[in-house]
Amino acid sequence: MEKTNERAQNESKVIEFILLGFPGSHYLKMFIFIIFFIMYTLTVLGNVAIIIIITANLRLHTPMYFFLCNLSFLEMWYTTASVPKTLATISFIGCILQMYFVFAFGCTEYFLLSVMAYDRYLAVCYPLHYTTVMDFHLCSMLAASSWICGFIIISVPAFLISKLTFCGPNVINHFYCNIDSWIVLACSSTYDVEMAAFIISIFVILGSCVITLLSYIYIISTILRIPSAKGQQKAFSTCSSHLSVVIIWYGSTIFLFVKPSKWTSLEMTKLVNILNTVVTPLLNPFIYTLRNKEVKEAFRHSLHWH
Repeated sequence: MEKTNERAQNESKVIEFILLGFPGSHYLKMFIFIIFFIMYTLTVLGNVAIIIIITANLRLHTPMYFFLCNLSFLEMWYTTASVPKTLATISFIGCILQMYFVFAFGCTEYFLLSVMAYDRYLAVCYPLHYTTVMDFHLCSMLAASSWICGFIIISVPAFLISKLTFCGPNVINHFYCNIDSWIVLACSSTYDVEMAAFIISIFVILGSCVITLLSYIYIISTILRIPSAKGQQKAFSTCSSHLSVVIIWYGSTIFLFVKPSKWTSLEMTKLVNILNTVVTPLLNPFIYTLRNKEVKEAFRHSLHWH
């Protein structure tokens, strides 16, 4: 083992990596990059529009839309961290930073979605006490905790990865730097990184999933007990947009972490990663705009549509 470590240290260390992206000709790769760029631009514009609409309309200054502003702000930076470096050469430090921010924003999104589910649980199950319980202080604390926990928790594997030795090859078969890529390319022991990533995945994904699932179990059971169909529809409409986002987000997550690896190619895994890092941030503004009456009315008012 000592000889292996000495040999690894004596070999030239990798100082930059090549993001392979997707297979195919140069023209196909450029076409994919253009599609990514268009989707990225629409994502930024859509989420900025959501933030402006909510900020400019006093009627939307409620806990639900406060969390939605946080989610829209997060989505812009989440896709920014992963898309711009597609099909490019990236430095060692740049690769670590990209991995850190992509996973930090991803962890924050899990926490935010579970916080939003809890907010909907209080609104539907305890409507008379909702405004008292979910005040500005609690909203701020929950949102800040989501951001802080997301960025702190991923610093552990990022630090461990920075201590790994890489002596070739330097080609990452993905469109962004992720933890699996580091583990495959490292020529030193990756046990600590793998254990840290596993524990964090269990804590973040399973923990947020349990909170979200329990919240919606109580929400659905409460809605079903409402005597009138109109009351049921009104109650469900308050959380339908968030539920749509949750289904897309956790659906792709389940595929990535529960799938039998022998049955699924790396290319399919990359396509599902696109769903998380590119498609979901793009869809969120449209989901909340098209499925939310208050946001649609505020949008029309902002454009002076009568």
